[in-house]
Amino acid sequence: MEDYQFNEHNKEEFPPAHTAEHLLNQVMIRLFGCERSYNAHIERKKSKMSFHVDHKPTRQEEKEIEREMQRLIAEDLPVTFEVVKLSEMPEGVRIDRLPDGVSDSIRLVRIGDYDVCPCIGKHVRSTSQIGRFEMLGTNWDEQERSFRVRFKIV
Repeated sequence: MEDYQFNEHNKEEFPPAHTAEHLLNQVMIRLFGCERSYNAHIERKKSKMSFHVDHKPTRQEEKEIEREMQRLIAEDLPVTFEVVKLSEMPEGVRIDRLPDGVSDSIRLVRIGDYDVCPCIGKHVRSTSQIGRFEMLGTNWDEQERSFRVRFKIV
């Protein structure tokens, strides 16, 4: 593989939590038909992600989010990378959130066949290396139709 020069990256992620962020985005997309998180703060001790959804999730739906995250982690899905030209982005991969002046070559992160997303951050090699996903709580903002998930990785 050639040495690609990607856009500068100004974060030092905690790879297990950052990889869990990718999984949680896809879990929410599949369970609620929403977009990827519009606001995320991913940290070693505690993380939070916010999603626009069409209804306040029930306790049962919250439990399903946690169960699905634990199932995906236990499934030990491989985390792989590929470099693609911006003009050759695979169908379904959104590029509208990429920064202005983004490089012509984009690194895609794949988690098994479950999720694919442009990202230059650090990740674990497989989902079993994430550890245990613990949902710490949720918040619902009725006016914004916003659902925030707080979690930690142990």
